[in-house]
Amino acid sequence: MRPLIESPDKKSLAPCDSGESGGRLHGKQRVDMLLRFFTGVTAGVSGLISRPLIGIACAVLAVASSAQDYPTRPIRYVVPFTAGGGGDIIIREVAQRLTARLGQTVIVDNRAGAGGSLGTEIVARAAPDGYTLLMANVAPMAINVSVYKKLNYDPLKDFAPVTTLASFPNILVLHPSVPAQTLPRLIALARAKPGQLTYASAGAGSTTHLAAEFFKSRAGVDLIHVPYKGGGAALIDLVAGQVTLYFSSLPAALPMVRSNRLRALGVTGLVRAIAAPDVPTIAESGFPGFEAVTWIGAVAPAGTPSAIVTRLNKELVEIMQAADMREKMIAQGAEPMTNTPENFAAYIKTETAKWAAVVKQAGIAAQ
Repeated sequence: MRPLIESPDKKSLAPCDSGESGGRLHGKQRVDMLLRFFTGVTAGVSGLISRPLIGIACAVLAVASSAQDYPTRPIRYVVPFTAGGGGDIIIREVAQRLTARLGQTVIVDNRAGAGGSLGTEIVARAAPDGYTLLMANVAPMAINVSVYKKLNYDPLKDFAPVTTLASFPNILVLHPSVPAQTLPRLIALARAKPGQLTYASAGAGSTTHLAAEFFKSRAGVDLIHVPYKGGGAALIDLVAGQVTLYFSSLPAALPMVRSNRLRALGVTGLVRAIAAPDVPTIAESGFPGFEAVTWIGAVAPAGTPSAIVTRLNKELVEIMQAADMREKMIAQGAEPMTNTPENFAAYIKTETAKWAAVVKQAGIAAQ
Protein backbone atom coordinates (compact mmCIF):
# COMPACT_ATOMS: atom_id res chain seq x y z
CA MET A 1 0.00 0.00 0.00
CA ARG A 2 1.18 3.49 -0.84
CA PRO A 3 2.23 5.42 2.32
CA LEU A 4 0.02 8.37 3.33
CA ILE A 5 2.93 10.82 3.33
CA GLU A 6 5.72 10.63 0.77
CA SER A 7 8.82 12.72 0.20
CA PRO A 8 7.78 15.05 -2.63
CA ASP A 9 9.83 15.29 -5.79
CA LYS A 10 10.12 18.33 -8.07
CA LYS A 11 7.14 17.25 -10.13
CA SER A 12 4.84 17.17 -7.12
CA LEU A 13 5.93 20.68 -6.20
CA ALA A 14 4.91 22.16 -9.55
CA PRO A 15 1.80 24.03 -8.31
CA CYS A 16 3.94 26.37 -6.18
CA ASP A 17 7.44 26.11 -7.57
CA SER A 18 6.75 26.92 -11.21
CA GLY A 19 6.14 30.29 -12.84
CA GLU A 20 5.93 33.53 -10.89
CA SER A 21 4.59 31.97 -7.68
CA GLY A 22 7.97 30.49 -6.81
CA GLY A 23 9.57 33.92 -7.09
CA ARG A 24 7.45 35.24 -4.27
CA LEU A 25 8.81 32.59 -1.88
CA HIS A 26 12.51 33.05 -2.46
CA GLY A 27 14.77 33.15 0.56
CA LYS A 28 12.20 31.77 3.03
CA GLN A 29 13.26 28.25 3.83
CA ARG A 30 10.69 27.59 6.50
CA VAL A 31 7.91 28.67 4.15
CA ASP A 32 9.34 26.41 1.46
CA MET A 33 9.56 23.51 3.90
CA LEU A 34 5.95 24.01 4.92
CA LEU A 35 4.96 24.17 1.29
CA ARG A 36 6.81 20.96 0.41
CA PHE A 37 5.32 19.15 3.36
CA PHE A 38 1.81 20.27 2.46
CA THR A 39 2.22 19.34 -1.20
CA GLY A 40 3.62 15.96 -0.24
CA VAL A 41 0.62 15.29 1.93
CA THR A 42 -1.80 16.26 -0.82
CA ALA A 43 0.05 14.08 -3.31
CA GLY A 44 -0.53 11.04 -1.12
CA VAL A 45 -4.18 11.58 -0.31
CA SER A 46 -5.41 10.20 -3.66
CA GLY A 47 -7.34 13.19 -4.88
CA LEU A 48 -9.08 14.06 -1.61
CA ILE A 49 -7.43 17.50 -1.76
CA SER A 50 -7.60 19.18 -5.14
CA ARG A 51 -5.00 21.17 -7.01
CA PRO A 52 -7.08 24.37 -6.63
CA LEU A 53 -6.81 23.96 -2.88
CA ILE A 54 -3.05 23.58 -3.24
CA GLY A 55 -3.06 26.84 -5.22
CA ILE A 56 -4.95 28.59 -2.44
CA ALA A 57 -2.44 27.33 0.10
CA CYS A 58 0.40 28.56 -2.08
CA ALA A 59 -1.19 32.01 -2.30
CA VAL A 60 -1.61 32.17 1.49
CA LEU A 61 2.01 31.14 2.01
CA ALA A 62 3.16 33.68 -0.57
CA VAL A 63 1.34 36.48 1.28
CA ALA A 64 2.92 35.36 4.54
CA SER A 65 6.32 35.36 2.90
CA SER A 66 5.86 38.82 1.35
CA ALA A 67 4.71 40.25 4.70
CA GLN A 68 7.79 38.76 6.34
CA ASP A 69 10.06 40.27 3.66
CA TYR A 70 8.33 43.67 3.87
CA PRO A 71 9.47 46.20 2.83
CA THR A 72 11.59 45.45 -0.23
CA ARG A 73 11.13 48.79 -2.01
CA PRO A 74 10.31 52.44 -1.20
CA ILE A 75 7.04 53.33 0.53
CA ARG A 76 4.89 56.29 -0.52
CA TYR A 77 3.28 58.25 2.32
CA VAL A 78 0.54 60.45 0.82
CA VAL A 79 -0.24 63.74 2.58
CA PRO A 80 -3.59 65.01 1.22
CA PHE A 81 -2.68 68.68 1.69
CA THR A 82 0.02 71.06 0.44
CA ALA A 83 3.46 71.06 2.06
CA GLY A 84 4.01 73.25 5.10
CA GLY A 85 0.89 72.42 7.13
CA GLY A 86 1.01 71.06 10.67
CA GLY A 87 0.42 67.45 9.63
CA ASP A 88 2.92 67.66 6.79
CA ILE A 89 5.63 68.92 9.16
CA ILE A 90 5.10 65.96 11.50
CA ILE A 91 4.85 63.35 8.73
CA ARG A 92 8.17 64.44 7.23
CA GLU A 93 9.87 63.81 10.58
CA VAL A 94 8.07 60.47 10.91
CA ALA A 95 9.09 59.49 7.37
CA GLN A 96 12.77 60.10 8.12
CA ARG A 97 12.64 57.93 11.21
CA LEU A 98 10.59 55.21 9.54
CA THR A 99 13.12 55.11 6.69
CA ALA A 100 15.91 54.46 9.17
CA ARG A 101 13.97 51.70 10.90
CA LEU A 102 12.71 49.87 7.81
CA GLY A 103 15.79 50.23 5.63
CA GLN A 104 13.68 51.51 2.74
CA THR A 105 12.98 55.12 1.75
CA VAL A 106 9.63 56.53 2.84
CA ILE A 107 8.66 59.23 0.34
CA VAL A 108 6.24 62.00 1.35
CA ASP A 109 3.88 62.73 -1.54
CA ASN A 110 1.64 65.82 -1.22
CA ARG A 111 -1.64 65.35 -3.12
CA ALA A 112 -3.84 68.30 -2.18
CA GLY A 113 -7.41 69.14 -3.16
CA ALA A 114 -11.07 68.97 -2.10
CA GLY A 115 -10.39 69.36 1.61
CA GLY A 116 -8.02 66.41 1.64
CA SER A 117 -10.40 64.13 -0.25
CA LEU A 118 -8.29 63.94 -3.43
CA GLY A 119 -5.21 62.44 -1.81
CA THR A 120 -7.34 60.26 0.43
CA GLU A 121 -9.12 58.77 -2.58
CA ILE A 122 -5.78 58.03 -4.25
CA VAL A 123 -4.78 55.84 -1.32
CA ALA A 124 -8.20 54.20 -1.14
CA ARG A 125 -7.69 53.01 -4.72
CA ALA A 126 -4.03 51.96 -4.29
CA ALA A 127 -2.84 48.35 -4.16
CA PRO A 128 -3.21 46.93 -0.62
CA ASP A 129 0.42 45.86 -0.37
CA GLY A 130 1.78 48.18 2.32
CA TYR A 131 3.68 50.39 -0.12
CA THR A 132 1.15 53.25 -0.10
CA LEU A 133 0.15 54.90 3.16
CA LEU A 134 -2.06 57.90 3.90
CA MET A 135 -1.64 60.65 6.43
CA ALA A 136 -5.11 60.15 7.83
CA ASN A 137 -6.47 63.51 8.90
CA VAL A 138 -9.62 64.31 10.85
CA ALA A 139 -11.03 66.26 7.89
CA PRO A 140 -11.10 63.66 5.08
CA MET A 141 -11.54 60.76 7.53
CA ALA A 142 -14.25 62.11 9.86
CA ILE A 143 -15.54 65.53 8.74
CA ASN A 144 -15.92 65.47 4.97
CA VAL A 145 -18.73 62.91 5.08
CA SER A 146 -20.82 65.69 6.66
CA VAL A 147 -19.52 68.52 4.49
CA TYR A 148 -19.54 67.03 0.98
CA LYS A 149 -22.63 65.61 -0.68
CA LYS A 150 -20.55 62.91 -2.35
CA LEU A 151 -17.22 61.32 -1.54
CA ASN A 152 -15.50 58.83 -3.83
CA TYR A 153 -14.29 56.78 -0.89
CA ASP A 154 -15.69 55.40 2.37
CA PRO A 155 -13.54 56.34 5.39
CA LEU A 156 -14.78 53.31 7.33
CA LYS A 157 -14.60 50.66 4.60
CA ASP A 158 -11.80 51.64 2.22
CA PHE A 159 -8.91 51.76 4.69
CA ALA A 160 -6.97 49.60 7.13
CA PRO A 161 -6.22 51.82 10.16
CA VAL A 162 -2.67 51.52 11.51
CA THR A 163 -2.40 54.07 14.33
CA THR A 164 -2.99 57.68 15.20
CA LEU A 165 0.23 59.68 15.44
CA ALA A 166 -0.42 63.09 16.97
CA SER A 167 -3.02 65.71 17.80
CA PHE A 168 -2.76 69.47 17.98
CA PRO A 169 -5.08 72.46 18.42
CA ASN A 170 -5.62 75.27 15.96
CA ILE A 171 -4.46 78.78 16.72
CA LEU A 172 -6.23 81.96 15.65
CA VAL A 173 -3.64 84.18 13.98
CA LEU A 174 -3.88 87.57 12.26
CA HIS A 175 -1.70 89.64 10.02
CA PRO A 176 0.07 92.23 12.25
CA SER A 177 -1.56 95.08 10.31
CA VAL A 178 -5.03 94.13 11.58
CA PRO A 179 -5.96 96.59 14.37
CA ALA A 180 -6.99 93.96 16.93
CA GLN A 181 -4.72 92.98 19.81
CA THR A 182 -7.23 90.73 21.57
CA LEU A 183 -10.12 88.46 20.64
CA PRO A 184 -12.81 90.91 21.90
CA ARG A 185 -11.28 93.66 19.74
CA LEU A 186 -11.29 91.38 16.70
CA ILE A 187 -14.97 90.63 17.27
CA ALA A 188 -15.74 94.33 17.59
CA LEU A 189 -13.84 95.01 14.35
CA ALA A 190 -15.68 92.24 12.50
CA ARG A 191 -19.06 93.53 13.71
CA ALA A 192 -18.15 97.05 12.58
CA LYS A 193 -17.17 95.73 9.13
CA PRO A 194 -19.59 92.89 8.31
CA GLY A 195 -18.54 90.87 5.26
CA GLN A 196 -15.27 92.76 4.87
CA LEU A 197 -12.85 90.59 6.89
CA THR A 198 -11.64 87.37 5.33
CA TYR A 199 -10.47 84.10 6.82
CA ALA A 200 -8.30 81.45 5.20
CA SER A 201 -8.73 77.70 5.56
CA ALA A 202 -6.82 74.60 4.50
CA GLY A 203 -9.89 73.57 2.53
CA ALA A 204 -13.61 73.08 2.99
CA GLY A 205 -14.23 70.60 5.78
CA SER A 206 -10.84 71.04 7.46
CA THR A 207 -10.70 71.92 11.16
CA THR A 208 -9.33 75.31 10.07
CA HIS A 209 -12.63 75.81 8.21
CA LEU A 210 -14.91 74.40 10.91
CA ALA A 211 -13.19 76.31 13.70
CA ALA A 212 -13.77 79.58 11.84
CA GLU A 213 -17.39 78.76 11.04
CA PHE A 214 -18.00 77.72 14.64
CA PHE A 215 -16.41 80.98 15.76
CA LYS A 216 -18.60 82.99 13.36
CA SER A 217 -21.68 81.29 14.75
CA ARG A 218 -20.73 81.79 18.40
CA ALA A 219 -19.45 85.37 18.00
CA GLY A 220 -22.19 86.54 15.64
CA VAL A 221 -19.81 87.91 13.01
CA ASP A 222 -19.78 87.81 9.21
CA LEU A 223 -16.44 86.68 7.74
CA ILE A 224 -15.68 85.71 4.14
CA HIS A 225 -14.23 82.23 3.59
CA VAL A 226 -11.13 81.90 1.36
CA PRO A 227 -10.30 78.18 1.00
CA TYR A 228 -6.86 76.90 0.02
CA LYS A 229 -5.54 73.44 -0.86
CA GLY A 230 -3.61 73.19 2.39
CA GLY A 231 -2.34 75.01 5.44
CA GLY A 232 1.00 75.96 3.94
CA ALA A 233 -0.59 77.94 1.10
CA ALA A 234 -3.00 79.63 3.52
CA LEU A 235 -0.16 80.74 5.79
CA ILE A 236 1.82 82.20 2.88
CA ASP A 237 -1.08 84.45 1.91
CA LEU A 238 -1.80 85.40 5.52
CA VAL A 239 1.80 86.52 6.07
CA ALA A 240 1.57 88.47 2.81
CA GLY A 241 -1.55 90.25 4.06
CA GLN A 242 -3.87 88.73 1.44
CA VAL A 243 -6.35 87.52 4.07
CA THR A 244 -7.26 88.82 7.52
CA LEU A 245 -7.10 85.79 9.79
CA TYR A 246 -6.64 82.04 9.91
CA PHE A 247 -7.34 79.26 12.42
CA SER A 248 -4.03 77.59 11.57
CA SER A 249 -2.70 74.33 12.94
CA LEU A 250 -0.44 75.22 15.87
CA PRO A 251 2.73 73.46 14.58
CA ALA A 252 2.57 75.34 11.26
CA ALA A 253 1.91 78.83 12.66
CA LEU A 254 4.05 78.75 15.80
CA PRO A 255 7.37 79.74 14.14
CA MET A 256 5.69 82.77 12.55
CA VAL A 257 4.11 83.79 15.84
CA ARG A 258 7.45 83.53 17.61
CA SER A 259 9.10 85.67 14.93
CA ASN A 260 6.28 88.26 15.15
CA ARG A 261 5.24 87.76 11.56
CA LEU A 262 1.78 86.81 12.83
CA ARG A 263 -0.22 87.79 15.90
CA ALA A 264 -1.89 85.03 17.96
CA LEU A 265 -5.21 85.68 19.71
CA GLY A 266 -6.28 82.26 20.92
CA VAL A 267 -5.90 78.48 20.70
CA THR A 268 -8.78 76.08 20.12
CA GLY A 269 -7.90 73.48 22.74
CA LEU A 270 -9.70 73.43 26.07
CA VAL A 271 -6.41 74.14 27.86
CA ARG A 272 -3.50 76.36 26.88
CA ALA A 273 -0.84 74.81 24.69
CA ILE A 274 2.46 73.94 26.35
CA ALA A 275 4.28 75.39 23.35
CA ALA A 276 2.37 78.70 23.59
CA PRO A 277 1.46 79.20 27.25
CA ASP A 278 0.90 82.96 26.88
CA VAL A 279 -1.84 82.51 24.28
CA PRO A 280 -5.30 82.16 25.89
CA THR A 281 -7.82 79.57 24.78
CA ILE A 282 -10.87 80.68 22.81
CA ALA A 283 -12.89 78.98 25.54
CA GLU A 284 -11.48 81.18 28.31
CA SER A 285 -11.95 84.28 26.16
CA GLY A 286 -15.72 84.21 26.34
CA PHE A 287 -16.69 81.03 24.49
CA PRO A 288 -16.94 78.15 26.99
CA GLY A 289 -16.59 74.70 25.45
CA PHE A 290 -15.06 76.00 22.21
CA GLU A 291 -12.78 73.24 20.92
CA ALA A 292 -11.35 72.22 17.54
CA VAL A 293 -8.46 69.75 17.65
CA THR A 294 -6.80 68.15 14.64
CA TRP A 295 -5.43 64.62 14.66
CA ILE A 296 -3.34 62.76 12.13
CA GLY A 297 -2.43 59.11 11.73
CA ALA A 298 -1.50 56.35 9.34
CA VAL A 299 -3.87 54.18 7.32
CA ALA A 300 -3.32 51.78 4.42
CA PRO A 301 -5.73 50.63 1.71
CA ALA A 302 -8.32 48.10 2.88
CA GLY A 303 -7.10 44.55 2.36
CA THR A 304 -3.50 45.25 3.36
CA PRO A 305 -2.16 42.05 5.02
CA SER A 306 -2.60 42.17 8.79
CA ALA A 307 1.05 41.22 9.29
CA ILE A 308 2.12 44.38 7.45
CA VAL A 309 -0.36 46.53 9.39
CA THR A 310 0.97 45.07 12.64
CA ARG A 311 4.58 45.75 11.59
CA LEU A 312 3.78 49.35 10.66
CA ASN A 313 1.88 49.88 13.90
CA LYS A 314 4.86 48.64 15.93
CA GLU A 315 7.34 50.85 14.12
CA LEU A 316 5.19 53.99 14.19
CA VAL A 317 4.19 53.62 17.83
CA GLU A 318 7.83 53.24 18.85
CA ILE A 319 8.78 56.27 16.76
CA MET A 320 6.14 58.49 18.39
CA GLN A 321 6.84 57.23 21.92
CA ALA A 322 10.59 57.88 21.73
CA ALA A 323 11.57 60.50 24.30
CA ASP A 324 13.30 62.79 21.80
CA MET A 325 10.37 62.60 19.38
CA ARG A 326 7.88 63.42 22.11
CA GLU A 327 9.99 66.39 23.20
CA LYS A 328 10.22 67.64 19.63
CA MET A 329 6.48 67.28 19.00
CA ILE A 330 5.51 69.13 22.17
CA ALA A 331 7.92 71.97 21.32
CA GLN A 332 6.18 72.26 17.94
CA GLY A 333 2.73 72.38 19.53
CA ALA A 334 1.68 68.76 18.95
CA GLU A 335 0.98 65.87 21.31
CA PRO A 336 2.05 62.31 20.36
CA MET A 337 -1.02 60.07 20.22
CA THR A 338 -0.84 56.36 19.36
CA ASN A 339 -3.13 53.35 19.60
CA THR A 340 -3.90 49.94 18.10
CA PRO A 341 -5.43 49.45 14.63
CA GLU A 342 -8.68 48.32 16.27
CA ASN A 343 -8.84 51.33 18.59
CA PHE A 344 -8.04 53.69 15.72
CA ALA A 345 -10.94 52.25 13.70
CA ALA A 346 -13.29 52.82 16.64
CA TYR A 347 -11.90 56.35 17.13
CA ILE A 348 -12.68 57.27 13.50
CA LYS A 349 -16.31 56.24 14.04
CA THR A 350 -16.55 58.31 17.23
CA GLU A 351 -14.96 61.35 15.59
CA THR A 352 -17.31 61.08 12.61
CA ALA A 353 -20.33 61.35 14.91
CA LYS A 354 -18.79 64.20 16.93
CA TRP A 355 -17.94 66.34 13.93
CA ALA A 356 -21.30 65.72 12.30
CA ALA A 357 -22.83 67.45 15.32
CA VAL A 358 -20.35 70.34 15.03
CA VAL A 359 -21.14 70.79 11.31
CA LYS A 360 -24.84 70.90 12.12
CA GLN A 361 -24.38 73.35 15.01
CA ALA A 362 -22.21 75.64 12.86
CA GLY A 363 -24.83 75.58 10.10
CA ILE A 364 -22.41 74.44 7.38
CA ALA A 365 -24.27 73.31 4.27
CA ALA A 366 -23.09 70.26 2.36
CA GLN A 367 -21.12 71.12 -0.79
